[in-house]
Amino acid sequence: MDLGIKGKRALVCASSKGLGRGCAEALAAAGVNLVLNARGAEALEATAAGIRDTYGVDVVTVAADVATEEGRAALLEAAGDVDILVNNAGGPPPGMWSDWDRDDFIAALDANMLAPIALMKALMPGMIDKGWGRVINITSGSVKAPIPQLGLSNSARAGLTGYAAGTARQVAQFGVNVNNLLPGIHATDRADSLDAGVSKAQGITIEEATAQRQATIPARRYGTKEEFGAMCAFLCSQHAGFIVGQNIVLDGGAINATI
Repeated sequence: MDLGIKGKRALVCASSKGLGRGCAEALAAAGVNLVLNARGAEALEATAAGIRDTYGVDVVTVAADVATEEGRAALLEAAGDVDILVNNAGGPPPGMWSDWDRDDFIAALDANMLAPIALMKALMPGMIDKGWGRVINITSGSVKAPIPQLGLSNSARAGLTGYAAGTARQVAQFGVNVNNLLPGIHATDRADSLDAGVSKAQGITIEEATAQRQATIPARRYGTKEEFGAMCAFLCSQHAGFIVGQNIVLDGGAINATI
């Protein structure tokens, strides 16, 4: 399917690996030029080189922490005028409800709520002026079904979801579509980290921890970054113009809900 976005320009955050990279590669396959961001310069440059070689699109890299004002300023200066924004950031660490203090919540909000909002506010006016734009916020299945040990993530991502819900209805009339992707467990570094946590807590092997968590998913496996990226690219396409303010869950059926 021709997604109709060849020649568009996308900013993809946290895109050196994992789900962000999956989105970047899927957009590149559709002919979209990219601005890639991550904190680690080495992995970011390696990803950019691979995408350039494979897809032949223009790729700009910005190694910066978008949770900081300085990082966002550097990213926005390099990004310039973009048509597509994919907000993404690694989740805060797991723990118990009693583990976290104010500083922990502020850090989670900065990374997983306030930074995406700041980028939306900075880039959507240009999209509105052109009469076309796409914003994808990568959040988490936890905004639909909270994960007890991920209280920081539950809180911050739910806040972003609420902001995006209202904003999407305000900007849709200008051809700017805002939607959220809610991943369940995918085969990424984040899954490896959580599997390691289960392994340590229960005194079992990593393989046993992975199998245990996969057994909770009706699909009986983790998702892939390629599957995730394909959905992201579709939502950024010309075919998704009537999808507004939606939260699309990609979790292999793990969340047991009718709607």
